Amino acid sequence: MLQFLQGWRERGWCVIDAATYAEVWQRYGGSVATHPEVIERLAELAGIPVRYLGWEKQGELIAAVPCWGRHLALSKDVLKKTGKRGLFDMGNAEIILPVAERAEVPVRQRMRYVSELNATAISTLREQPEGLALAREPEEYSKKFRYNQRREQRLLEEAGGVLRPMQDFSPTEQAAMYADLFQRRWHFEAPGKGHLQEVFTLLREFMTGSVVLLDEQPIAIQVLYRVEAPNWVSIEYINGGVDPQQRDFSPGSVLSFVNTQAAWADARALGKPLRYSFGRADREYKDRWCNRVPVYQV
Repeated sequence: MLQFLQGWRERGWCVIDAATYAEVWQRYGGSVATHPEVIERLAELAGIPVRYLGWEKQGELIAAVPCWGRHLALSKDVLKKTGKRGLFDMGNAEIILPVAERAEVPVRQRMRYVSELNATAISTLREQPEGLALAREPEEYSKKFRYNQRREQRLLEEAGGVLRPMQDFSPTEQAAMYADLFQRRWHFEAPGKGHLQEVFTLLREFMTGSVVLLDEQPIAIQVLYRVEAPNWVSIEYINGGVDPQQRDFSPGSVLSFVNTQAAWADARALGKPLRYSFGRADREYKDRWCNRVPVYQV
């Protein structure tokens, strides 16, 4: 029965290797959660092999998908079923599979939060009830909003606050700061706390953004991963933490402003659009920073 179901799911698809998947990703693009190195490193950490599938048309691969059985690779459901729940946190990441435009391939692996970029490329998608929150372009914020953000940043800096790049810190330091500030903000442990240092080491080259410090103590942090596809830049805002005792300085808001502004400047310097995802559009604060866009599932 299991072989029959696998045969049905993979009908029309052929098995490819990791190197070929990487080639297809570099040709058609993708997101953080489908990047070849992110997939390979986190799957190895989980000890769950990835099965890569490709779709050919006239002798050319026009689509590829990394699989954990009947699910997309890195699936939370698979981690949970294999007793590895919370091993790593990818949030509700935007899924962009490397598929040619208007390919209309039938992806039958279970997946959620699939990007609108794949809407005409994958024939099996249906729209999810939830939307995805993508950061607005700087010009979409009102003049008053931008003035207030710059004012908050100035007041923080006048009080001795500084912003330092996330990459200035070691994975051990990053993990300690994030775990502490997440706990302070939400009053429960950060997802995957026990493996943060290991995950941050594996994904170090993809980490971006800054940390807010006051009197040399971290008071706001965001876990951001960035990948560059051929035709866009993809940034995934996984989660964050802030010291609620410093809320008078609005460090979380300052950090969101600085990180999004820097990301837009970077993408525009490359001449590419930016897809800066805050994950599921489920919180009021995201509406301040983001536009809600449709997402899809299989």
